[in-house]
Amino acid sequence: MRNDLIKTEIADHIAVVTMDAPPVNAQSREFMEELIEVFDELNETPGVRCVVLTGAGKCFSAGADIKSRAKVADGAPGDTYRHLRRAREVGFVITEMNIPVIAAVNGPALGAGMGLAICSDMIVASTNAVFGLPEIDIGLMGGVRHTMRVFPLSLTRRMVLTGWRVPAGELYRRGLIEACVEPEELMETAMGLARQIASKSPAGIRLAKRALNTVETMGLKDGYRFEQNLTVEMTRHDDSKEAMRAFIEKRPAVFKDEL
Repeated sequence: MRNDLIKTEIADHIAVVTMDAPPVNAQSREFMEELIEVFDELNETPGVRCVVLTGAGKCFSAGADIKSRAKVADGAPGDTYRHLRRAREVGFVITEMNIPVIAAVNGPALGAGMGLAICSDMIVASTNAVFGLPEIDIGLMGGVRHTMRVFPLSLTRRMVLTGWRVPAGELYRRGLIEACVEPEELMETAMGLARQIASKSPAGIRLAKRALNTVETMGLKDGYRFEQNLTVEMTRHDDSKEAMRAFIEKRPAVFKDEL
């Protein structure tokens, strides 16, 4: 991993990915390409069972790098669509991870920055974090569909049409994020969730993540049938047998890290 704009540390089956592009972790072309590389690599790294994504400094991510974004339309033919493709994939590379991603939102998460949090599996935030879609104020569009996956219709429309920056405490009150804690407690809260996930069967977690990603857009019966097929697949795995033995023997299960 390059560890230029995106810093990665791996310990105890958990990868902590820190966006580090001062001053506000704005998403330039280089930023997006490196973040995509990091998540693709972690997806095939044995031993990594959970990812925690956070930002360096006082900001999670202020979204698109407006200075570089303004130049895209005046670039070479095809630059606009290459940029749009990168912008899509920087979110989907998180959503489509085989392992869970926890967003530890340490400050403002705006526009594409909020998109990174929304694409994660869980969100925990500090009390000084805000979430917003300011595109209406800077001549852009975006973030609507991702936000609608998680936030209610009226709240999404208010954010899109007014640019309202929603305090993390308000989102927690509405039950839309997992925690809202003091800044000094943020990473320990996120790591606590990550450790719970990392203690589970890697195979089981990957199958569960596949189920969560797939059944979201399926009907009830087809979705449940898909889950049942994954259950059959899981019961044939050594981790399933180990989990059952550990339960009967009243001991912690010992799982292998296999892709």
